[in-house]
Amino acid sequence: MEKAVDPKIYFRTCIALLALLALTWITAYVDLGPFNLIAALAIAITKAILIALFFMHIKGSSRLLHLAALAGVMWLLILIALTLADYATRR
Repeated sequence: MEKAVDPKIYFRTCIALLALLALTWITAYVDLGPFNLIAALAIAITKAILIALFFMHIKGSSRLLHLAALAGVMWLLILIALTLADYATRR
């Protein structure tokens, strides 16, 4: 049986996600030059981490689930790297 999570954690996470949503909207209208992509990816990664940790309950789970989540992230990074390598070698 899973232990109950305090609703305050969900509320704080939701507020953080809404703040990051506002930050995403603001950065879409601000010209950061070459840092636009970096800012957008940093915000997106932060949102994904918050969702995975709190809404998917990875934070309070076993080490095996942590390992499975890490393996999924590593597999995604490998696929992205292979895609970028293929794209970089084309004319």
